Amino acid sequence: MAGVSGCIKYSMFIFNFLFWLCGSIILGVSIWLRVSKEALKQIGEMDIPEFYTAVNVLIAVGAIIMVLGFLGCCGAIRESQCMLLLFFIGLLLILIIQIAAGVLGVVYKSQIESTLKEKFKGIDQLDDQSAEFKKDIEALQQQYKCCGLLQGYQDWATIPASCDCTDQDKSQCTMAGGKPVWAKSCVVLMTDAFKANLLIIVGIAFGLAVIELFGLIFSMILYCQIGKK
Repeated sequence: MAGVSGCIKYSMFIFNFLFWLCGSIILGVSIWLRVSKEALKQIGEMDIPEFYTAVNVLIAVGAIIMVLGFLGCCGAIRESQCMLLLFFIGLLLILIIQIAAGVLGVVYKSQIESTLKEKFKGIDQLDDQSAEFKKDIEALQQQYKCCGLLQGYQDWATIPASCDCTDQDKSQCTMAGGKPVWAKSCVVLMTDAFKANLLIIVGIAFGLAVIELFGLIFSMILYCQIGKK
């Protein structure tokens, strides 16, 4: 009977240790992406759950990958077919889910701006909104260095101080009411922020998929060798 290749065995162990580390990184980055967007919820019903779907999926994927990495390490060292089979099945499911998350990220990337505009459709003048809503908008303007939601400074009948442009070279400024204000609307800048975060999600999902393919191959080779032993 053929023995188990020490090279495959310890390569599998090292791979799964690195895999466990990748799971930790994915979990950490995904949580950061999720939490960093909480500031966008300052605007009443601003929360857009569909854009959090891919991030939430990656949070689950990161946690499960950590478990699978541990399972793969134990399966390799103990030469357990059961553990290796569970690892293979779990990793295959994770790979499918990640591809789905990456596709979601690509699909949502093209829908971000239209969805944001739909959320704020019907808001003609910010001055006519409640004091709390205007306070939240001004906080958003200071954070993102923008003015207005859809039409820029034209959304305001009286331009607030939070729109004042403080960029030294004035490249991001435009003149309104006799003073420099931020040229871009907040929806434009929020769209850019969402797209940048989605690119990170897609990159993580598809980049890790390549590594996971090697994991599937190593685990199946080791599983077969243990069976022959």
